[in-house]
Amino acid sequence: MKKVTLFSFIILIALTTLLAAAPKAEAQDMKIGFVEPRAILERMPEMRAVQQRLQNFAERKQNELVTKERELQTELELYQQKVGVISESARQQEEERLTNMETEFRQLQSRAQQEMQEQRARLMSPLLEQIQESINNVASRKGLDYVLNTTTSAGDVIILYVSPRVQEEFDITDEVMEDLGI
Repeated sequence: MKKVTLFSFIILIALTTLLAAAPKAEAQDMKIGFVEPRAILERMPEMRAVQQRLQNFAERKQNELVTKERELQTELELYQQKVGVISESARQQEEERLTNMETEFRQLQSRAQQEMQEQRARLMSPLLEQIQESINNVASRKGLDYVLNTTTSAGDVIILYVSPRVQEEFDITDEVMEDLGI
């Protein structure tokens, strides 16, 4: 009985060792590339058009806000001129109207900011899709299992160090640009 238990224990240890070693062997065979999509975006000819459209959109929204702010400022000045000669109820009504105008202005600011973000996402989406498709093409050709982004959308660096040998072999940024015809 002791021999069977000892034999089972040895088999269990052997299996555990084999299973633990298997993922390590797979991880060593895994090929991971990296890319800098922001650099690719900056070089895409379409990006200039997107930036111009975003700038035009932002200018239109800014003009709307300036017009509304001037209107609010004019109304505030008119109120200040007549506040001493109007009745208490008229003063309260005027203050309520001005408060509503200010609230509308703040809402307009918020909506403009949201619309700007939506416009940016809408215009950038096709470019990002092109980049992703090209990343997929290059990664497939190179036999990569994973492709990492080198920076966050805020521009923070994710990959802090890459040896020159690894950079040469696994940085696919230039190859993606080539695939895109940039």
